[in-house]
Amino acid sequence: MGNILYVIAVILIIFWLIGFLGFPDAVGGIIHVLLVLAIIAIVLRLIRRA
Repeated sequence: MGNILYVIAVILIIFWLIGFLGFPDAVGGIIHVLLVLAIIAIVLRLIRRA
């Protein structure tokens, strides 16, 4: 289950980068919420691994 969260987090970060760099005018608040969720998933993954 943790591996799936890690993969989803990486995908969300990639989508955020594409949206932020490719379409800077279209970036809304939801993109930043997804980024925060992705970072939280990565941090949880690192904490559980340790």
